[in-house]
Amino acid sequence: MKKLLLFPILLAIGAMLASCGGESKTEGETDTTATDSTEEMVEPTEAEAVEAKSIVTLAQETENLATLVKALQAAGLVEALSGEGPFTVFAPTNEAFAALGTTLDDLLKPENKEKLAGILKYHVVSGKVMSTDLTDGQKAATLNGAEITISTKDGVKLNDKATVTAADVAASNGVVHIIDAVILPPDGK
Repeated sequence: MKKLLLFPILLAIGAMLASCGGESKTEGETDTTATDSTEEMVEPTEAEAVEAKSIVTLAQETENLATLVKALQAAGLVEALSGEGPFTVFAPTNEAFAALGTTLDDLLKPENKEKLAGILKYHVVSGKVMSTDLTDGQKAATLNGAEITISTKDGVKLNDKATVTAADVAASNGVVHIIDAVILPPDGK
């Protein structure tokens, strides 16, 4: 899969270099700067390697999101958030979940799977929404069915409760914004 993604990138870079080069070709001369896709493949950059990971894989590899991963597993949402997407996930940290106190322990019980899934879906928006796309007072529909309100004054906040502490963490199926609080959906959602 990486080879398939890398070939169009190499072609684009080759075209860019060819258009910027100072040498001009004479009539009948061919361009030899493009490489055959079967030749030696260049390893992906660190940014490309990170982008190839799904949202769930990124969360699993981020120590400060271990509780989120545990909650996704308990709610049966790992497969859904590993899917094609794109999704925008506002990911609460371990400390954000800890602030819920005993509520988290209750939510992780099998009999509360549906309620936990509703809370987690309230942290997910369909589509890839980068921090530069957010506006003050913006309302965003979540996968839970309820809306969250975005504030961009004094940093990005959700529902005037959770602050985005790390934005625009790219994934293969969307983007993750790490937040410092768990936001709870309105009653009935």
